[in-house]
Amino acid sequence: MFAIKTILHPTDFSPRSQAAFEMACSLARERQARLVLLHVVEVPLVVQSGVMTPPPPPPPEEEKNAAWSKIKAIKAPDNSIALDYRVVMGDVGTSILDVAKEVHADLIVLGTHGRTGLSRLLMGSVAEKVVRNAACPVLTLKTPA
Repeated sequence: MFAIKTILHPTDFSPRSQAAFEMACSLARERQARLVLLHVVEVPLVVQSGVMTPPPPPPPEEEKNAAWSKIKAIKAPDNSIALDYRVVMGDVGTSILDVAKEVHADLIVLGTHGRTGLSRLLMGSVAEKVVRNAACPVLTLKTPA
């Protein structure tokens, strides 16, 4: 097995993210790894008349503060798991990849909505972007374990 010292767990606070968090905690406990929890406050891109315009100003500070409150409320089931919290603003997929590089993640554990067909085509897939572009292995969980 390869050494896992840092695990990144991006969360959107959904039930699927909770299931992925539980798996990440299990792996962190087993490997005595640091677990980095990440939430990305998405900054939408505005397209007008087929031309991308600069992004709007960042969401109010209250939105970022609310994200910090939510992520800090997430606690490991075991005190032996070292947690690190991050909240960033930007494109979700790109931000996950950037933070993974920044923290030198050895593994990303990510919940996925499992969309297929038209809904995936229209909405895109954060999990797919991360899986295709991450420099480290990515474990995706579609349904609660």
